[in-house]
Amino acid sequence: MQHKNEMQLCILLLAGSFLLRDSCGRDNSVDSNAEATLQASAQEPHAPPIPPAGPLAEPRSLKQVGVPVEVTRAVVPADNPQSLEKIALGEKIFFDGRLSADGTVACSTCHDPALAFTDGRPVSIGIKGRAGQRNAPTILNALYNVAQFWDGRAKTLEEQAALPIVNPSEMGQATLDAAVAALAVIPEYKQSFQRVFGRPINGTDLVRTIASYERTQISFDSPFDHFITGENNAISDSAKRGWELFNTKARCNKCHALTEKRHDPTYFMDKDFHNIGIGILRHNVAAEACEAEQELNSGNTIDVDHAAIQSDMSVLGRFLVTKKEADIASFKTPDLRNVLITAPYFHDGSQATLWDVMDHYNKGDGIRNPWLDEDMQPLALGESEIDDVVAFLASLTSAQYQEQGVKELERQRALSRTNWPQRDTARAFGPKPVQPKPLRDCAAIPKPK
Repeated sequence: MQHKNEMQLCILLLAGSFLLRDSCGRDNSVDSNAEATLQASAQEPHAPPIPPAGPLAEPRSLKQVGVPVEVTRAVVPADNPQSLEKIALGEKIFFDGRLSADGTVACSTCHDPALAFTDGRPVSIGIKGRAGQRNAPTILNALYNVAQFWDGRAKTLEEQAALPIVNPSEMGQATLDAAVAALAVIPEYKQSFQRVFGRPINGTDLVRTIASYERTQISFDSPFDHFITGENNAISDSAKRGWELFNTKARCNKCHALTEKRHDPTYFMDKDFHNIGIGILRHNVAAEACEAEQELNSGNTIDVDHAAIQSDMSVLGRFLVTKKEADIASFKTPDLRNVLITAPYFHDGSQATLWDVMDHYNKGDGIRNPWLDEDMQPLALGESEIDDVVAFLASLTSAQYQEQGVKELERQRALSRTNWPQRDTARAFGPKPVQPKPLRDCAAIPKPK
């Protein structure tokens, strides 16, 4: 067994960024609690026990096949440079329930490393069993996002880290200062913050430590990455066909590429927001938009955060931030890496499998949605073509999650063969329906009581 000082040598600082844990003899096998966590999440109405850190929580190496090294260095902000001690402090806080008002919820409650830093639930559960309105996105590769959260209400990881701490449906602290006070009485934290920052713990430094840890969670080294670098047998023939469909007939590249004209094997997101027809039929979107215009101060990030997590206005997505008509019910394009491990899917966790997701897109869902993205249309994909796209998506599973990915793919495949909630073959092979024009008459919509 390696000694502690030898382990520390596995982390090297590199030009203001990080080169983390290479061949250090660590066991990166999947946490055995992952399956139990998924099962419990389907049964329990309250937040699960706080997941332990474990091997999958460790900072990731820059020496993974597929990592954009220069970009990874560049996204580290000048006012929050990486350091070994800061990252270690952020990791400790990330898994510490004392950051929440009642001690029951940590960052890892919604971002469990064993589930690719998600929680396996349709929507996340905070203190006192309070359910939010949004599905927990992974923090893997979140450092490459131009905005955080499904609606982009935070620009940086530092801003993102602060909001769940003070949201009543998440960690429930009255203020960030209240969270600081809770940690400031712990001698270990008092000493660590003084050592890392040269001053007592404060809110700004608290979220800086969390963000620094999150920036170490870069996840590549998938079979697809090896395929792109020339290992032709790294993925199956089905996944190869799926990669071609992804960029052509399936039209996935319309949102999951930086440009439609060039294949993007790195980020799988366009860094934009789109209305893809999710949640429209379950909500009176026009009424919610009118209420948001009248009641919500979009200049106050806390107000936007509360609306997104605690109210039906959550369905408005990006509109909560911009108040632009074109942004109604638009949500951020997520990175697709490790998407197999992060079920259920979409901002509301409404789709159980990748086959459900593909069925949704295949029929160009959103018939009665006047704000539907113009790129949504029937795709006319056959069963084998859908299987091929799913095989490609599965090939984006990073090395740490390969064993878990095999089991999850089979679970989803079996479910997709017995349950087809999104299947509509007639619509998938039919013409694109005429969409209603965006028209809202806020004066005619009754104000909420």
